[in-house]
Amino acid sequence: MVMIITVCMAAGFQEAVQNKIFGFWGHIRIQEKQPSLSVMEKMNPIEKNDSFVQQLKKHPAIVSVHPFATQYALLKTRNEMEGILLKGVDDKVAWSKYATFLKKGSVPKIELSDFSRGILVSQQQAKRLQLHVNDSIVLYFTQQEGPPRAKKVFIAGIFQTGIEEYDRLFALADLRLIRQVSGWTENQVGGYEIFVQDPSNLDKIANELYQAENFPATWDAIPINNVAPQLFDWLNMQVVTRNVLIAIMTIVALINLITSLLVLVLERIQMIGILKALGAADKTIQQLFLRYALLLTTAGILVGTLLAFVLMGLQQKTGFIHLDESAYYIDKIEFKIMPVPIALIMVGTLIISLLVLLLPTLLVKRISPIRAIRFS
Repeated sequence: MVMIITVCMAAGFQEAVQNKIFGFWGHIRIQEKQPSLSVMEKMNPIEKNDSFVQQLKKHPAIVSVHPFATQYALLKTRNEMEGILLKGVDDKVAWSKYATFLKKGSVPKIELSDFSRGILVSQQQAKRLQLHVNDSIVLYFTQQEGPPRAKKVFIAGIFQTGIEEYDRLFALADLRLIRQVSGWTENQVGGYEIFVQDPSNLDKIANELYQAENFPATWDAIPINNVAPQLFDWLNMQVVTRNVLIAIMTIVALINLITSLLVLVLERIQMIGILKALGAADKTIQQLFLRYALLLTTAGILVGTLLAFVLMGLQQKTGFIHLDESAYYIDKIEFKIMPVPIALIMVGTLIISLLVLLLPTLLVKRISPIRAIRFS
């Protein structure tokens, strides 16, 4: 039960955190080549290439492609001011992906004539600056020449990803706002976010895109795990922790099994003596104990598996086990049911248990029938 829960919990935790990162940044970024890779930096503009984007959408592994951009800004209220990195998106599909992070309000409405003045701020920013939905604020953007440009906007919604670095720094706005204050043309964007079907092949897909003949020479295709490696390295460490825990649990379980069968053999010494006196072979008596042990082990595996599914189902429906989101990036334990690893755990437990249970049965060969019958 504990091994199954551990495996499913580790997989569910990894998937939940990865989905947050992918939901905020996509799986692969296409952008201008820059000396450093970081989600915390302002992006250089690139010229839109609609024909190339249409070709990207035809790729069998790609689900969707969305333009975006980032720009530094100062968020000013009546009494407070804070620096943020504004991320801009420009279509309903892209905005719908951020709706999953919303705590209050709604995503900005797409305007046809002008940029939307609604923005999303994080719950952390809203708390620090005492902001509420529909509050008016001013965004200041620095320029190489002249005074900062100011844009009056309002809070359309408040979001929370649970990833402190993102909640502390980022706000979300209309891409056309960033394009306007940055002095870009209508044909310029910061880059493209690509969402794929299978996140396990990001490096392969990114390399295929980069090697394409019509891929612009000054662009780069970067898997998001290379842009934010610290989070993915931390997630990969959970796999090592999971494997160590399973190894320890396996050793403890096997010691318990050996002890249980040893006690079972010792309790039946008189019976063993009688069977030997009646002519039973050592092998026959060993098989008898192994069959009984097999029944106990099989029952334990089935009951443990059933209890694991019951507990995981309760957690998925009620979320009664909570986590500190600031430390773990999710607010409750998540499980991912993995049929193949669960089946391997069940079969592996059965095989290893039977092999280990052979050790106590060797004691049968050393029991003398006369001494066993006298034993009490």
